[in-house]
Amino acid sequence: MIQKVCIFTGARPNFVKVAPIIRSIKNTERITYQLVYAGKADDPTLEKSLFDDLQMPLPDVFLGVDCENLNELTGRVMSEFEQYLEAHETDTVIVVDDLASTMAAAIVTKKRGLRLAHLVAGTRSFDINMPKEINRLVIDGLSDLLFTAGVSSNSIVTREGAEMHKIYMVGNILMDSLRYHHDRWQRPACLEGIEDGKYLVLTINRKALLADKENLQKMLTVIMEVAGDIPVIAPLRPSVSTQLSTLNAQLSTVNSLPYLEFGYLTSHAMGIITDSGNVAEEATFNHVPCITLNSYTEHIETVKQGTNELVGEDADQLRTALGKMIAGDWKTGSLPDRWDGRSAERIVQILMG
Repeated sequence: MIQKVCIFTGARPNFVKVAPIIRSIKNTERITYQLVYAGKADDPTLEKSLFDDLQMPLPDVFLGVDCENLNELTGRVMSEFEQYLEAHETDTVIVVDDLASTMAAAIVTKKRGLRLAHLVAGTRSFDINMPKEINRLVIDGLSDLLFTAGVSSNSIVTREGAEMHKIYMVGNILMDSLRYHHDRWQRPACLEGIEDGKYLVLTINRKALLADKENLQKMLTVIMEVAGDIPVIAPLRPSVSTQLSTLNAQLSTVNSLPYLEFGYLTSHAMGIITDSGNVAEEATFNHVPCITLNSYTEHIETVKQGTNELVGEDADQLRTALGKMIAGDWKTGSLPDRWDGRSAERIVQILMG
């Protein structure tokens, strides 16, 4: 019997995680898939180059939901996804990460009595005031298959009452994409005249960090002072770029880079300063020193084993850590268990089982 899988995505970063699963499914008999996206076909964040870079097809179905209010978005995705499942025979739905749209799809899936798989399960901030934390709890609580990235995530879902037979430590699927595309990285134009390993990368996107302008300015000042003559490359969304430039005129920003160029930029850097968990995870895989501007990480493996250090939103801690990074006085990281680029293979084997 052929296993029919629906892969549900709600935002641009999800595609980097599902591309390896699609490749693995295509190499497997007795399993088919459809890729569903919650948003519109003309979503400006889904430039064609993203799918070309990832060597994956466009979504088969666009639900067309586009709104800012999270409760409204949840309701509309539930309605549209219900109609999709009524029209398409499906055995298993895979949902990715922790968005409101992800939670909506998970609820509809279980209401229809279908098997639900969650990638990446067991991630927690332990801050119930974060909307995403509520989404995570709901999705994990409903899921039949919990695909986790590491031992700490296993422990979390076990403590919360998940049955052991539902939990599968498949590893960090981001590493599948890094491994697959390693020889395809493209050196971006912003590195012209700059040697590999002689620059820093800065990425900022978290709303809470951007909202405190006074503290953000302190941290930007620290970065530029400590970096000195070392170039700081900051690929940012236009709105964030404008905001940061007004806070620190010394900071030189560039537009967000395509996937293959960003992969080259971060894998060849002296070090990375970021508020992104995904960027920190990739830094661990690439053995690049990384400072995270947050007090927690969903994947503590990046700190315990990898190259990541948490400094919160503290300018003084940032100054100390960045000084060590530039001086070459950084810990040696190792790869966490199963961060080997074969997560998708494990996932498809489990789906087939």
